[in-house]
Amino acid sequence: MTDKFHSELKNLKSGVSEMARFALSMLQDSQDAFINQDDALATSVLDRKDRLREMTGTLEENCYQLIALNQPVAKDMRTIVCSLKVIAASERIGRYGKSTAKIVKEIAGKPHIANMMSLPLMSEYVLAMIDDSVTAYEAENIKKLEGFSARDDAIDALRHSIFREAITYMMENPKTITQATFYIIIARYLERCADHACKIAENVQYMETGEMVEIK
Repeated sequence: MTDKFHSELKNLKSGVSEMARFALSMLQDSQDAFINQDDALATSVLDRKDRLREMTGTLEENCYQLIALNQPVAKDMRTIVCSLKVIAASERIGRYGKSTAKIVKEIAGKPHIANMMSLPLMSEYVLAMIDDSVTAYEAENIKKLEGFSARDDAIDALRHSIFREAITYMMENPKTITQATFYIIIARYLERCADHACKIAENVQYMETGEMVEIK
């Protein structure tokens, strides 16, 4: 492959990394807005959705052009394929941040119940998984992906715990139904974001080793 191709591939990876970090910031800020009932921060997350869509389209097009014009093979091809998967996962993560921000606006001003049912802890775990998966992509190093399956299991357990606790509060006090339902929804969003982190991790593993593994 030519130096020009490898320069363009390096620029692609930089752009994908920037998008992944942008999406992560949307999720992070939406969680902070939820925890602190920060309506202004939620609005800022919603304002970023158009930029997320633009980055998705531009970077996908760059991937397709690199494939069409250069016909890459081996590690270079795996890097482009992985980049496409990271773009798709990042777009979903950012959209979950947007959806969470919408919920923040729905429950703004209403006191939290049950210390938010472990949602801040779940959020912390999920954000760390996303960060580690993106770092692995950036560094082309799978070291940070060790133990991902166990981490995903812990997040699944937290979601089930939050669901059970929310149902208990609903049964004991019908006035909590709306807010507890939103807590269940946010927990589900976080679980899905962890799944997307796992998908990024799987594809980084493939990019680096040529071996496709399933994290479950």
